Amino acid sequence: MKDIYGATVLCDSCGGKTQKSYVTKNSFDIRTWHCLRCQKQWYHPLDMRAYNEYMNLKKKEFEVKLRSVGNSYIVSIPKEIVRFQEISTTKVVHLSLEDPGKVILTFHRVRKVY
Repeated sequence: MKDIYGATVLCDSCGGKTQKSYVTKNSFDIRTWHCLRCQKQWYHPLDMRAYNEYMNLKKKEFEVKLRSVGNSYIVSIPKEIVRFQEISTTKVVHLSLEDPGKVILTFHRVRKVY
C-alpha cells in the first residue's frame, strides 16, 4: 500500500504546491507538508497518531516487578511499551546506569523520515 507522503499535496488555502519536510518534537520525527506561499503546515496523520501514543505512554508510570533468576535480575516491560517499540522477544536492548537510582534501557529502533 502506498503512503500518502509520496503524493503531491496542494494547499487548501492558496492552491500552491506544498514542500515535504519534517519537524522534531520531543525527539520524535514527524513528517510534514509546508506551503511556501501562505506558510501553512500539515502533519502526517500516521506520524501524529504514533506521536500521540508516545506522549500518552510517556505520561504513564508503570510499576513492575524485579525478580531474581540465577545471577541476574529480571524486570518485566509492559506490553504497551513493547508494542509501541515494535520489538520482538529476541531483540537485544542496551542497559546503562545513568545516575545513582536511574537505569536507562535503550531500544535501537529508528523512526525513518522519508
